[in-house]
Formats: sequence, structure tokens, C-alpha cells
Amino acid sequence: MIPALILIICAVVYRIVTGLAIISGTTGLSNFAPMAAIALCSAAYFPARYRFSVPMIALVVSDIVLNLHYHFSLISPFVLSHYIAFALIGCFGLWLRDRAGFKTLLPASLASSLVFYCLTNTVSWIFDPGYAKTLAGFIQAQTVGLPVYGGTTPTWMFLRNTALSDLFFTLLFVVCMNLGRTSQARAGVALPRVA
Repeated sequence: MIPALILIICAVVYRIVTGLAIISGTTGLSNFAPMAAIALCSAAYFPARYRFSVPMIALVVSDIVLNLHYHFSLISPFVLSHYIAFALIGCFGLWLRDRAGFKTLLPASLASSLVFYCLTNTVSWIFDPGYAKTLAGFIQAQTVGLPVYGGTTPTWMFLRNTALSDLFFTLLFVVCMNLGRTSQARAGVALPRVA
């Protein structure tokens, strides 16, 4: 578990650094973040008291830094939708707990990307006055977004980055868990096998 905890600390730092870089105009990193993978894998691998607390603490810490820098409220429907999405993603991990491994968590990471994307874009459609509250406005929220937020980066590109980052960081997390279990097994500690 130590390699996974180190990975989480690095991921929080990574999210903060890339979040600050995006403000200065680097849009290629938009939504390439480890938070969904942390929510998914923590629920799948960690002991009960850490399953949801570790990812939520990581999210809160990085949100405080980024939202203060963005001058964005920590209490808004947009921010709350992130926490709800990550809690749902954690439920995926909890559901896969007994069969956690590459074969189950990598597809679950793609499902997590879709959950996060659809939920947060739907909340944007509901609460952002720039979207028409029609089917056309909903489709705009799910595909191209609002021109005021960059216009050149349609929202579906955020889904692409989210899916790639979720796959990458989930893979990295599972590798870290396997490395940790392998090193503990070599030290003589009996652990269940991870697929």
C-alpha cells in the first residue's frame, strides 16, 4: 500500500501543477488528472477506513489550492458534481473489490470517465445560464460546450483527456499495488493474489 500512497501524493501534486499550468494557457493537459483513478482504485484496494477518505482528502486538498487560484467557489453545483462523480466512481471500485486487477479496473476506468463527463456536463447544462435548457442545449453541453470557455476546445476533447488519464493512472495504480504486494510477499507476508 505504500507505493499507492506515494502515487496518490504525487498525483495530488501533479493535479495542482497541471491545474496551474492550464491557467497560463496550457490546454493540452485539461482534464488529464489522476483523481478518478484514485477514487476507483482506492475503493478497490484500500482498507475500509481509507477507501473513500483518501481520495476525498486528495480531492479537497487539490481543490482548495486550485479553486483559490482560480477564484472559484468551493461550494457550487459544479464543484459538488465532481465530488458526487468521484463517489460514484468509488462505488465502482468497491463493487470490483473482490476481483480488482487489470482486467476489471481498466474497463471500469473508462466507465468512470463517462460517468464523470456526463454528470459534470449535465450539471453545467442545468446551472450554466449560457446553455439553452433544451435538448439542443444539452447536446451542446455534451459535445462542444460554450464558446466563452475557449471555443477552440470542444467538451468531447475533455472526455478524451479524461479517458486517457483514467486509463494511464489506473494502470499505474494497479502496477504500484502489484509491486507493493510482490515486495511484501518476498518479505514473507502472506497476501491475496491480485489479478
